[in-house]
Amino acid sequence: MNLRIILIVLAGVCSVWYVVTTIMIYADLRRRGQKVNFLWLRIAAPWYASRYRAMTKAENGMVGPLFYHWIVSINLALFFAVLLLVFSPQ
Repeated sequence: MNLRIILIVLAGVCSVWYVVTTIMIYADLRRRGQKVNFLWLRIAAPWYASRYRAMTKAENGMVGPLFYHWIVSINLALFFAVLLLVFSPQ
């Protein structure tokens, strides 16, 4: 299998993971009674993730797992996209 195809698939999977995690953070904030707007989710995702992190840390002294999923998924998607640019033929 071609390395380029593998990197595209990995970047795509991580991007989908990021979107799903962002929607789960949105749903968790709504369930907790926080005011969130789905139309601005794309722009406000870092702010919502920060609110989720602060709320979960205040509740039980630990950051909720969705925050770590959110951070890891977007960083891995960026990493695979950069590798794709580095290893793609000119």
